[in-house]
Amino acid sequence: MQGWRSVFRWVTVLAVLLAAGSAMGQMRWGALTGLILDSANKPVGGATITAAREDGSSIRGTISTSDGIYSFSDMAPGTYSIIAQWPGQPEVTISGVQVTAGRAARADVTMTTLPLVSSTAAEGEAEGRASSPRSAPAAPLYASVPASALGSFPSRYPPATAPVRDSSAPEGAGSVNPPPATAPAPSTPAPSTPAANQNPPAQEPATPVVDNFTPFADYDWTWLNGNPRNKETAFDTKFFTPEIRADVNYVYDFNRPQDDSMGGSSELFRSNEIQLEQLGVGGDFHWDNVRARIMTQFGEYSTATVRNDASYAKGQWDLADAYRYLSEAYGGYHVNKLHGINFDVGIFMSYIGLFSYYNFDNWAYQPSYVSSNTPWFFTGVRIQIFPTHHLKIEPWIINGWQSYASANSRKGLGGQIKWTPTRWMNIISNNYGLGHDDLYTPNRARIHTDDSVEIKYYDKPEKTLDKMAFSFTGDMGCEFGGGVSCHGDTAGGPKQSFLGMMFYNRWWFDKDLFGFTYGGGIINNPGRYLVLLPPINGETAASAAINSPYFTENPGDPFKAWDTSATFDYMPRQWLTFRFEGDFRHSNVPYWSGAGGITPPPGSNNGSPTQYACMNGNASGQTVLSAATASCAPYGGVWFPDLRRREIFVDFAILVKF
Repeated sequence: MQGWRSVFRWVTVLAVLLAAGSAMGQMRWGALTGLILDSANKPVGGATITAAREDGSSIRGTISTSDGIYSFSDMAPGTYSIIAQWPGQPEVTISGVQVTAGRAARADVTMTTLPLVSSTAAEGEAEGRASSPRSAPAAPLYASVPASALGSFPSRYPPATAPVRDSSAPEGAGSVNPPPATAPAPSTPAPSTPAANQNPPAQEPATPVVDNFTPFADYDWTWLNGNPRNKETAFDTKFFTPEIRADVNYVYDFNRPQDDSMGGSSELFRSNEIQLEQLGVGGDFHWDNVRARIMTQFGEYSTATVRNDASYAKGQWDLADAYRYLSEAYGGYHVNKLHGINFDVGIFMSYIGLFSYYNFDNWAYQPSYVSSNTPWFFTGVRIQIFPTHHLKIEPWIINGWQSYASANSRKGLGGQIKWTPTRWMNIISNNYGLGHDDLYTPNRARIHTDDSVEIKYYDKPEKTLDKMAFSFTGDMGCEFGGGVSCHGDTAGGPKQSFLGMMFYNRWWFDKDLFGFTYGGGIINNPGRYLVLLPPINGETAASAAINSPYFTENPGDPFKAWDTSATFDYMPRQWLTFRFEGDFRHSNVPYWSGAGGITPPPGSNNGSPTQYACMNGNASGQTVLSAATASCAPYGGVWFPDLRRREIFVDFAILVKF
C-alpha cells in the first residue's frame, strides 16, 4: 500500500507539472510545485511553504497537502528561495530555484525530522497533523470567504496590475501576497544541522503569510453562521472556479400530514420521504477584471422558492419558468481601486436574515422565521465597495423584495454594511426600502432593517471542545400606504409591521469533527405580509394576491410565532456534513399542516386556489364562505385544510459542497 501511495504522489506531481505547462503555453507566468518529504521519504502534510523571490519583489505561501504536495501558479519568472517550516523541526531553505515563463518548475524538499522535546501529548498532536487528511494549522493561511454570506469579493487581479492569487486558496480568499511594493524580502538562513546525539530546542510554529489586502482574507471565517466551512478549493483555474452542491434530506413530521405536504418553511417541504432539496452546479468566471457567476438549482428549491414571488404574475413571458433553475446568475466588472470595487448585474443572493440560502453553510437546517421568511435572492444591480479589507459597503438597486420582476412601478433600494473589526467578530447591517412590493396594491411601500452580530468567544484548537460562538439577529420593518400603516391609526389603516429576532449558539468538538447548535427565535407580523403562505390547494404568493380563502393575509391579520431547534453535525471531511436536527414550532393561529393535510380530496389540487373547494375536490366557484357553502352543499359541503398551531419534526440531511 505504501508503494502505491508513493507512486500516486509522484504521478500527481507529474500531472501538475504537465497540466501547468500545457495551460500556460506562451504566457508570461510560470508555476512551481514539488513534494515535502521527511528523512524517511514519507510525505509531510501541513507544512508551511514560502516561495520568496530573491530580489524581494514577491512572497507567496501555501500549506502542503496530506500527501506532501505543494504548488504555486501564476508566478512571475525569476529566482526564488523555497522555505519549508514545520513546528518543532529545523527550517529548510532551498535557494536558486528558477521559475521560467510558460513552464512549471519543480523543487522537492526533504526535511530533517527530529523528535520534539515537548510532552508526549504534543508529539501525538504533531504526528496527527502530519497524517490526518482533515487537519489544518492552528492559524490557517487562507480564509474561506464565499459570496453566499460575506459577499462576492474582488475577482482575481490581472497579472500586470496587481498581486497574483495562489490557485490553491479557496474562492474568495483573493491574493495571498501583498502588493510587491510593500512585500518585505524574507531572510533565507541556511538549514541548521543539530549536533550528534543532541536534541535541538523546540521551535515556535511558523507564522503563516497573511493577506492584509484582499477583503476578509486575513482571518479564518469558516466558523461563521451562513459561511461555508471549506478551508480549501477542490479545483481552481485562472479562468474558472467550479462549485458543486448537493442537499438531500428526510423529514418526519409528527403531525403526520396524509398528503406529506409541509408548510411554513422555505427549507423543508415534504414529510416522511427522501427528497432532493437542491442540486447546484456552476461556479465563478474571472478574467481580465471581468467576472461572472452562475449556480443552478435543481430539486425542490426550483419550485418552492419561486412560488414565494408574486411579481412574475404581472405581465407576460413567464419569468417563474425562465428563472426557476437559477439560484445565482450575474455578470460584472472588478475595479482595482481601494481594496476593490465590484459592479454586478443579474440574480444574486440576499444577505437579509444571516443564514445562507445553501444549507451546507449554516449552523442549522431549519432557521427561525427572521431568516426563513425574508428574501433569499434579489434581481438587479449590486455594487460592492471595499474601503478596507475589514469593511464592505454594498448598495442595491433591485426590482423588489425577492422578485424577478417589479410587482409595481417603483423599484427597491437597499444595501449592506459589513464590518469585521477583529478575527472573532462579524457585524452586518442590511436595509431595504422604497419598493412597492404588494402585487395589485401600487401605493403600498415597505421598509426593513436586518442587523446581526456573530462572536466567537472561545477558541482552543488543542482542546476537545475547540470552539464556541453565537449569532444574534434582530429585524424590524413595516408597510405603509395603500390602506395600511406602520403604527395602526384611523387615518392610515391597520398596523402592518414586522418584528423578530433569533439567537443561536454553536459548539465544535474534536478539531471540528463534530458540531452542536441550539437556538431559535420569535416573530410578530400583523398583516402577515412576510408570513410564508401554506401551499393549500397549490396556493402561491401570486394567487394569494387575488384571494386566499383559507389562510388570509388581510391588513392587520395577526400572526405571532416562536420556535427552537437542536442540531448535531458530523463532519468527517470539509466537503461533507451529516446533519441531524429536531425542531419545535408554535404559532398563535392554525398554520402548520395537520394529519388531514392541505390538499383537497381525492389528493390533488383542483387548479383554483383562490376559491373554496368542495368535499369532492371540485372548486366551488366562490370566494365567500357563505356562497361556497351553498355551492358545495350537493357535494358534501366545503372542504377545509387541517391546520395546527404547533409542529414538531426531526430531519436528517446529507450536505455536500465542493
